[in-house]
Amino acid sequence: MHERNSVAELAETLKRELDRYSPGEKLPSSRALVERFRVSPVTVSRALAALAAEGLVITRPGAGAFRAAPHSPPARLGDTSWQQVALSAESAAEAIPRAVDATGVLITLAEPPPGVIELSGGYLHPALQPERALAAALGRAGRRPGAWGRPPIEGVTELRAWFAREIGGPAGTVAASEVLITAGGQSALTAALRALAPPGAPVLVESPTYPGMLAVARASGLRPVPVPADAHGVRTDLLADAFRASGARVFVCQPLFQNPSGAVLADERRREVMRVAREAGAFVIEDDFARRLAHEDAPPLPPTLASDDPDGIVVHVCSLTKATSPSLRVGALAARGPVLERLRAIQVVDSFFVPRPLQEAALELVGSPAWTRHRRTVAAELRIRREALLTALRRELPEVTVDFAPPGGFHMWARLPDGTDEDALAAAALRAGVAVASGRPSYPAESAAPHLRLSFAAAAGVAELAEGVGRLRTAFHGVPGAPG
Repeated sequence: MHERNSVAELAETLKRELDRYSPGEKLPSSRALVERFRVSPVTVSRALAALAAEGLVITRPGAGAFRAAPHSPPARLGDTSWQQVALSAESAAEAIPRAVDATGVLITLAEPPPGVIELSGGYLHPALQPERALAAALGRAGRRPGAWGRPPIEGVTELRAWFAREIGGPAGTVAASEVLITAGGQSALTAALRALAPPGAPVLVESPTYPGMLAVARASGLRPVPVPADAHGVRTDLLADAFRASGARVFVCQPLFQNPSGAVLADERRREVMRVAREAGAFVIEDDFARRLAHEDAPPLPPTLASDDPDGIVVHVCSLTKATSPSLRVGALAARGPVLERLRAIQVVDSFFVPRPLQEAALELVGSPAWTRHRRTVAAELRIRREALLTALRRELPEVTVDFAPPGGFHMWARLPDGTDEDALAAAALRAGVAVASGRPSYPAESAAPHLRLSFAAAAGVAELAEGVGRLRTAFHGVPGAPG
């Protein structure tokens, strides 16, 4: 084999030879492969990386490559025929205005003025972003053969396989063929809502919920219908009633470290969500945005809803963006049954495909030792920042309560004294030099109580968090309903 032969050809050759080795057995050394196939060490390294991305081999720095244990196939086959009814059902409701209110999204995206402390941001502070690892990954990706060519419409195969393993868990219940690569989580949410509900249709959402999802739904002409949630996630005792009363065929939820409350959906409620949706003939959009943002002291994370869903009820949304950089807009949609083709068609029409260099860079990043180190660093730092923000709130603003300090994600849902004008408080806080998010945009209808959503990821560090809370204390003076 000559150097001009592709990495893919070498990977295919090695794949055919894997049966010669038992699971866990070491493959020939890179030097032996270079001599045998007459290729460069870089070609061998990339071919082994491609097999590792498919879960076929395990590479250990300094030790070599080993055959991976085969994944067990899904235990049972599902019946997705019910989707033909759900996908064709339309509401006769009146037309919904298509004007887009991006207020709740802009609070997260907009950079605050100079000198303003950011307690409203939705991304990691630059000091927490893996900039060196991203630069190195992008450099390696740009040198891959074909990196600047047209990618597969569904996404680079190896990256789809990586996301499939992340979503399906150890049992391997999600196949790479059931994954589409998207331009981040927001793009995936948009495609999912457009695929599952016609304009004018109701869609059930947690209350409170992620403001960006409400903006997407309303921009698509959908009618968000609130289902109350508490510290254990959505109130499943009200979910079936909401399906019946609204006629909705879609429910959007964030089961893990929900934005803004941080709630984790309780085990018994996970089962109820799936049972109620199945009986309603409805889809569940699982927005799994925070799985890679677990704190150092987080308990073992529950599996995704999609990992135990052979019937195609769940359309899973996830992304690498929150855990890395706002500019690494690489995410995934996972689904099975007829809905997968509809999702694919919408994505093709909207954006053709995600740029291949970005996909290749993401693949290089998650396949490198730097990825594990970065995950550990972020987990430790988010725990420290969470505790620092809690301490500052208790010291400076004892009237503001946080019922649940989540062991994952970026946010705290801070309850204000009854009667506080949260919008006026957010405006006063900005004048005092700290940006915070009013809780009002998180509610699809009337708010249950005044809140602020406080982020501890975008600030420079614990000292800035403490200073930000001090400025927030100053802002309380003169705001209707706030403590003096």
